[in-house]
Amino acid sequence: MVRVAVVDKELCKPDKCQLECVRFCPINKTGRKAIEVKGKAIIYEETCIGCGICVRKCPFKALSIVNLPDELERIVMHRYGINGFKLYGLPVPRRGSVLGIIGKNGTGKSTALRILAGELKPNLGETGNEPGWDDIIRRFRGTELQNFLRDIAEGKLKPAHKIQYIDIVPRRLKGPIGKLLERVDDRGVAKELVKELGLEHLLDRDVRMLSGGELQRFMVAAVLSRNADIYLFDEPSSYLDVRERVRVARAIRSYVPKNSYVVVVEHDIAMLDYLSDYVVIMYGEPGVYGIASKPYGVRVGINNFLNGYLPAENMRIRREPIRYTIPAASIEARVAAKTYIKWDRIVIELNGFRLSVEPGELYEGEVIGIVGPNGIGKTTFVRVIAGELKPQQGSVETPVGQKLKVSYKPQYISPERLGEDITVERLLREANPQALTPGSWLYVELVKRLGVDRFLERRLSELSGGELQKVVVAAVLAREADIYLLDEPSAYLDVEERLAVARAIRRLTETRGVAALVVEHDIAVQDYIANRLLVFTGEPGRRGYAHPPKPLPEGMNLFLSELGITIRKDPETGRPRINREDSYLDRLQRRLNKYYYTDTKKLKEEEE
Repeated sequence: MVRVAVVDKELCKPDKCQLECVRFCPINKTGRKAIEVKGKAIIYEETCIGCGICVRKCPFKALSIVNLPDELERIVMHRYGINGFKLYGLPVPRRGSVLGIIGKNGTGKSTALRILAGELKPNLGETGNEPGWDDIIRRFRGTELQNFLRDIAEGKLKPAHKIQYIDIVPRRLKGPIGKLLERVDDRGVAKELVKELGLEHLLDRDVRMLSGGELQRFMVAAVLSRNADIYLFDEPSSYLDVRERVRVARAIRSYVPKNSYVVVVEHDIAMLDYLSDYVVIMYGEPGVYGIASKPYGVRVGINNFLNGYLPAENMRIRREPIRYTIPAASIEARVAAKTYIKWDRIVIELNGFRLSVEPGELYEGEVIGIVGPNGIGKTTFVRVIAGELKPQQGSVETPVGQKLKVSYKPQYISPERLGEDITVERLLREANPQALTPGSWLYVELVKRLGVDRFLERRLSELSGGELQKVVVAAVLAREADIYLLDEPSAYLDVEERLAVARAIRRLTETRGVAALVVEHDIAVQDYIANRLLVFTGEPGRRGYAHPPKPLPEGMNLFLSELGITIRKDPETGRPRINREDSYLDRLQRRLNKYYYTDTKKLKEEEE
């Protein structure tokens, strides 16, 4: 058994904690040292017995200790210093194929990409005397990794890497994006990519003035314009709406040279499925260790991830499988249900933008998903429902004599608006004390599953963007309310966290009889939670039109026809799968005008 001990240097605060980890360590009491503090805590894995007393005693939850099989040490790839994160194994790309990587945040996906790109030299877990390339290659002799690592060591692979955190790009680059693309256009395809990704109107704009979505598309175009041997894309769908995600996915599949290596890390399951030829699952304890699974076919690999069991490794990575279902709420059931709110025809004019919304209603116990491109009025409509905006025409009505409680998560959140000096624990306690009661479903489904329990003592101003998003989503869902309004709740979240939030929303509405409106760009999340869809169409930035709420199959059909893509449901897990363009099922569903279909067998029968 090998022991992995990790100390979170940001959370560890020896000056505030009485050094209880050191005082209560049973090995230290024998005169030997298993843990000591030198500025920060240091755990000596050779003498530590893994009793877990220090982990339980640490008030800041800065310590983690796990026991792993000895066999893993043969494939240890990298470690970030003593008591740092440890990566086991490495996803292996293949020429001419797209490797998709899926898994929780903090399990080593970005570290693996940096090694594959040649930006990080693996140290085989040796944090003191780092091994040379000969030792590294020798360690993986006889495996697929050997030749790939040799090519990296000898500089034979030229990488093009789209990094995860694109917000640092404007700090390092300046100038109009048209000039920047010309500078990196080794392959002469930049002009085609500009048109493909909708960047024509941005060519004269300085890179420092781009929005998140514009910057993302620019970076994808820049990477695809380079002449490289290995193309790496770390979360290319972040900040993008569904239409833009499809554009980016098509561009990657169309413009990558045919004999190159391609690696994509993605949290949007539908996009990963569409892009990849095979997948590797990264699993482990976030921030402590990560393991790269064996390669699986796309369908089997993603289904294994959702099932929570990896057969090739004989490893269970989740207690319960995740299943997508078709909401079966009938028209009669909705008529019998209580109407929470209804709106007549609404017209909103704001800063030169005009939004028209057809009449609709929101019923007890249902979730209405809101879909459409960025800049089309989705957030504007949600703000009207929340009471933050008043329309020029039309109104929102509630049952006579009732004042409904609304819990609202805005699209953009900041510590300043919430109170940056308050702690995570205080915010959750004010939202609902049950959220901090161990054993309650709010604590288990939200605080625990999202990992919020690891930083309860931290102030909101100390959190990263992803951590703040998780805290706010947990607080909004924890509040007692009649209607929950959530604007892009999955932003910055990994696959597990997105599905945890989706499951909590669905469970809230079903068990409490409340209702929710959810703006979301992840098709798989919408498919998982929505009873009905509110589809927005129009011209972004100028005019928007919201159709009446439609049952999920009808709404998806309308939405996907606007996008020009077709989706089928996987027979095992029920998840949505985007058909490859011009494939047999894609052509068949277009011909039958069934852009969203749940039973491919029945679909083929209809054709016959």
